[in-house]
Amino acid sequence: MTARPIYMDNHSTTCVDPRVFFFMEPSTTENYGNAASIDHDFGREAAEAVDNARTQIAELLRVDPRDLIFTSGATEANNLAIKGVMQAAGTGSHLVTTAAEHRAVLDPARKLGRNGFEVTIVDVDRFGMVDPQRIADAIQPNTTLVSVMLANNEVGTINPIEAIGNICRERNVLLHTDAVQAVGKISLDLSQFPVDLASLTAHKFHGPKGIGVLYVRRGEPRIRIEPLIDGGGHERRLRSGTLPVPLIVGMGEACRLSALNLEDEPQFVVSLRDRLWAGLSESLAGLHMNGHPDQRLPGNLNVSFDNVDGDALMASLSGLAVSSGSACTSADPQPSHVLTAMGVSEFLTRASLRFGLGRFNTAEEVDTAIALVTEAVTRLR
Repeated sequence: MTARPIYMDNHSTTCVDPRVFFFMEPSTTENYGNAASIDHDFGREAAEAVDNARTQIAELLRVDPRDLIFTSGATEANNLAIKGVMQAAGTGSHLVTTAAEHRAVLDPARKLGRNGFEVTIVDVDRFGMVDPQRIADAIQPNTTLVSVMLANNEVGTINPIEAIGNICRERNVLLHTDAVQAVGKISLDLSQFPVDLASLTAHKFHGPKGIGVLYVRRGEPRIRIEPLIDGGGHERRLRSGTLPVPLIVGMGEACRLSALNLEDEPQFVVSLRDRLWAGLSESLAGLHMNGHPDQRLPGNLNVSFDNVDGDALMASLSGLAVSSGSACTSADPQPSHVLTAMGVSEFLTRASLRFGLGRFNTAEEVDTAIALVTEAVTRLR
């Protein structure tokens, strides 16, 4: 039997923690009621499980549970935030975002631009970070929404969201952040952030696929959102549809575990990342770290290699599961739009690897990865 590759693609997705799966299983086989059917015990048990999970998620984010809207994942959450707010504001309103966003933000933004809305895409610096002053300069009298990701999915750079949020508050503009890569990886307190909407998904922090959340700040001024899905009025009438109770239970438990591990786990993952970078740097010349050297996610290492064909390098790493870019666009033969926006050359963009280290990686796996990459690069050069 062929050994499975070492998994270092945790920005793409993570395995479901066995402790999470343990809590999910009863909701599929025993407590399988519809959470909206509260006329009997099955429905009431399901509703209670949803409420408990919503509280667990809210505790991780430090927000009111009533601020959370369940979705099918981050892509839907981003679409609901961006299209929903802009369509409620009406054509002619203005959206500001950045060139390094995930496609789940950029594609809805560009579609809005083709349908009567004004869209400004702000440049990022060589680290993939957006300067708050660029956001300030882009805001216009008709600006309704700014959308800036908290942490980049390809290079791990963490944006200065607090400074951007303060600018938005001063200008009476809503701020949405794609927080997908940050939740469960770094400490967050959305109640203290000047953020109005935030997207997250469970499968990035050892929860199940198919479930996400859009945080929508309640209070004044009220955030107006046009629903993408009609029928039943679930989730504050913003996202109709039967709630997937087992997935919600899994997301709640994944959030609870992340909250327990937020002191020790990031330090452990940083130690693995630093070990990986040190080992590669000692073994190979011509390496370039992409992203901010300090303001970055604990488990992210994005590296470009001089004098190596990127396709050949990926083909040579059958024993290592890594990515050459965003998992959601890996079928696209075009160079990474994030690295391109950072000013990285097309050659180095194509010859880049994204390592995503996580909870279940080990130092031994890191050492094996160093050996595999070193052998492949040396041979190809």
